[in-house]
Amino acid sequence: MIEAFAGRFVDEGLRRVKILVASGAFKQSLTAAQACAAIARGLRESGLGAAVEQLPIADGGNGTLDAFLATGGERVSVPAMDPLMRPIDAEYGLIDAGRTAVIEMALASGLELLAPSELNPLKATTYGTGQLMADALARGVERIIIGLGGSATVDGGMGCLSALGLRLLDADGCEISPGGGGLASLAMIDASDLDDGWRDVEIVIASDVENPTLGERGAARVFGPQKGADAAMVGELERNLRHCFTVVHEQLGLDLRAVKGGGAAGAFAAGLMAFLNCRIEPGIDLVLAHNRFRDRLASCALAVTGEGQIDEQTLEGKGPLGLSKLASEYGVPTIALVGGLNIDDRALHEAGVQAAFSIVDKPMPLTEALANADELLRRAALRLGYVLRMTRGD
Repeated sequence: MIEAFAGRFVDEGLRRVKILVASGAFKQSLTAAQACAAIARGLRESGLGAAVEQLPIADGGNGTLDAFLATGGERVSVPAMDPLMRPIDAEYGLIDAGRTAVIEMALASGLELLAPSELNPLKATTYGTGQLMADALARGVERIIIGLGGSATVDGGMGCLSALGLRLLDADGCEISPGGGGLASLAMIDASDLDDGWRDVEIVIASDVENPTLGERGAARVFGPQKGADAAMVGELERNLRHCFTVVHEQLGLDLRAVKGGGAAGAFAAGLMAFLNCRIEPGIDLVLAHNRFRDRLASCALAVTGEGQIDEQTLEGKGPLGLSKLASEYGVPTIALVGGLNIDDRALHEAGVQAAFSIVDKPMPLTEALANADELLRRAALRLGYVLRMTRGD
């Protein structure tokens, strides 16, 4: 890694070498843009002398909207309902001259909108995300990219679809209650009020999740506990999702109960696949392509990325890995500065990240690390800059 970086200095001669700082968000502490800024400050303070370019990244989760808007676009604020059907203002973005909307699901239906005591996927709904989608449709968009990370819901996307006009009825013809709990009474789905305009809109789900809708690796069992479900609640959510998608199968002839990626965001992905023109793509690939990272990497000596924690899930397509794979095509080494390292170093190196370092420089409680993440990240980048200066004999 040091040799590759040094080689770029030699090749560039007297010209300034560029470092691309492309960090993701540090959950509960720093947005992706804030993390990039902290890393850039530390590198500059080291006296390294390289040009530093900042571009935040995301993989469909936290910071997806900011990552897409980093190179331009419009931010739109819309009245919406939070996961417990309380009124809030939620944002989404318009890019590609208004032809594409970018929706970060967590901004309307996310965990961070609820207090820990409020987490309850039996009640939490994706209705607010549907309101953002409906607003985008009214503005005439041709494509909607939806980042699924950080949701508080396990409702099979039915809340979202109800906001788009789908009627979810029980045996008496009444609307079912919102959330994963209401799915138990679903008897009939009436799509007659679904806007015909959705036929011409391409829905791209930005997700790195490959979990199926149901089963041991499905939405309820894998993601339910992350959203506040205890063991009994997980079993109830699994039964309700199975019932819901059995009704979908019986009425539409579509069997989405085992579809790859259908379990993302509490089976939100499977629900949208049933009724809309929808496909799943890795979120990091969408962000990298939109922000033309290939062009930026071609002139770089080094890529520095970051994330709150690197673990085994990182190897399944999280932001740092997607960036490092792309960077390796251009012979650009990647270094990661992270809050926590919970992975075998050799496995991470073999996956394309040349080195990863924790920014926590002394024993401290998690609350302290979160509160001081900006300074910890700056100092870690400063130390990295000092090491890189040795490549020039400084």
